[in-house]
Amino acid sequence: MGRTFENRKIAMLKRSDRDAKAFTRAGRKLSMAVRAGGPDPESNPALRRAIQNARAANMPKDKIQGAIDKASGVGGDDEYQTVVYEGYGPHGVAMMVETATDNPTRTVANVRFAFKKEGGNLGSSGSVAFMFDEVGVFRLAPAGVDRDELELELIDDGLQSLEDGEDEKGEPLLILRCARDDFGSLQAGLDARGLEVSSSGIEWAPRSTTPLTEEQIDDVLKLVDRLEQDDDVQNVFTNLE
Repeated sequence: MGRTFENRKIAMLKRSDRDAKAFTRAGRKLSMAVRAGGPDPESNPALRRAIQNARAANMPKDKIQGAIDKASGVGGDDEYQTVVYEGYGPHGVAMMVETATDNPTRTVANVRFAFKKEGGNLGSSGSVAFMFDEVGVFRLAPAGVDRDELELELIDDGLQSLEDGEDEKGEPLLILRCARDDFGSLQAGLDARGLEVSSSGIEWAPRSTTPLTEEQIDDVLKLVDRLEQDDDVQNVFTNLE
C-alpha cells in the first residue's frame, strides 16, 4: 500500500512539473503574440493560434487571460523573442531547437551545455536548417468530419497532406499539413467550415530521416528530454526516423 501510494505521488509530481513547463511555454507564446498583434484574437491570428495551443496544453482559462492581460500592459511583462538553434545530436541526428527567450545569452549557453552533455554538438546558423522544411500543421478532432470530403475541399486552400494521429492522451486526431506560405489560407479554409482546431503552428519537417537502432534512439531521446527540461525551449525537431 505504502509503495503504491508513493508511486502515485511521484507520478502526480511529474505530471505537475510537466504541466507547469507546458504552461510556461504557452504563456510565452501568448505574450509574444499579443506584443506582435494586440490582445484581440479576432484580429490577431497569431494570438488565436497561441490560445488554441494553450488550451491543447490544458492551460486554465484564467491563466490564459492572465498572460494576455500581462502582455497588454496590465502588470508589466518580460519581452520574449523566438530564437532557433541548430545542431547535431548523438549518431549524427540533425536537430532544430525552437526557443522563446528574454535572455539569448543564457539560452544559448544552456542549449550548448545540453548538446555537449549528451554527446551532440551545437552548430552555427544554417548548418542544419537546409535539411528541414518549415510547414504549417493543424490538428483537430475527427468527430463529425468526413475525412475524404475535407481533404478534397481543402486542396485549393493549400492542404498538402492529411494523416491520422493521436494527442498525448491517445485520443485520435486529424493532422493537416501545408507549406508555410499557405498557413493563413488553410486556417481560413478551416474557419470557413466551422472546424475547431485543437492546435496549430509552424514546424520543422525533415526532408529525409535517419534510421537508428533502439539503443541509439535512446541516446537521442536523452538529449531531447534534457533540452525540453529548459523552460526557454519551446519545441525540438529532429530527422530521426
